[in-house]
Formats: sequence, C-alpha cells, structure tokens
Amino acid sequence: MRIERVETLTETELRGTDFSFDVDEEAVAPFDGPALTRVVPVTRYTKHYSWDDERIDAANPDTSMVAVVRGEDSRVAGYIVASRAWNHCAQIEDVAIDRAHRRRGLARTLMDEAVRWAKEQGLRMVRLETQSNNVPACRFYERYGFQLGGFDRYLYTALPTQTRPETALFWYLSVDL
Repeated sequence: MRIERVETLTETELRGTDFSFDVDEEAVAPFDGPALTRVVPVTRYTKHYSWDDERIDAANPDTSMVAVVRGEDSRVAGYIVASRAWNHCAQIEDVAIDRAHRRRGLARTLMDEAVRWAKEQGLRMVRLETQSNNVPACRFYERYGFQLGGFDRYLYTALPTQTRPETALFWYLSVDL
C-alpha cells in the first residue's frame, strides 16, 4: 500500500470500491463529549453512500488536499479530502476506506496525511463531522485523539434520501505545529 496526494479523484478511479458500512448500534444523546457516552443496539442494516460529484478536486494545494492510498494493483483502497475552513481549521470533507481494505491502519495513515497537511498550512485544529450511526468511525476518531465538540440533530432531515433519523456529530483535534 502506498499513499499519495493527488489533484483530482474521479468516479472512474473509485469504480468497484465499496464504502458502505454496517450499522448495528447508534450513538444517542447526551452528546456532551469529549467522547461518546451512550451507544444502543439497533437492528442491523447497511448504509450506502452514492458518489454525488463526478470528481473531487484539490488543484489548489493552499486551500485543499486529496490523498489516496493505493494497493499493489494501483487501485484506490481509500481516500481523504481536507480543506481550509473559514475559521482557520482544517476541515475533513470526506474519508473513506474500501470495505475489503478495512482494519489495516489505512484510515490512520490517511488521517496522518491530513494532519500533516494542516500543519503545513499553519492550521492548529482539524475538525470533521460524522453521523451518529457510524459508531466505528466515531470510535476511531476517539482513539486518534479527536474530541466530540458538538452535534446537530437536524442537519440531515431535509435530504431527500434520508430515511432514518441521524444526528451529525462534530469532532475536533488540536494539532501541534
């Protein structure tokens, strides 16, 4: 496996990947941080993500970064997208690992790359958002050092594809320059 920063990532490069995840528990309120305080079991289901854009673009390295991890066959096994937010935080826009490549440390490798980019940009904080039904991701963020900083129970309610209630959870990581 090798990691590299790229200028663009297209739907074609992601063809054949599976970024879905199984849900068998969900985080529930109170969301008063710095970690999840309550998780409850739910009937198992799979959450799928569709590819909304034709490509992810990081052509301006001063404001955004895309990193991919590739397998021996050069196919994308995972990616991370970070950008400079209005409040001088590095915003993780997206991070995804192909189902067949999980539990190999790839998410940590990609997060390390995003933190490195944030430091290069002189940013002292990294933030990201995930859903209350993505408990494995939340646990990874906790292990990495992120702290739960807030939540929004209405963020996803207007999405036409939203069929289950989800709460947006906002995570923050202070980085040393």
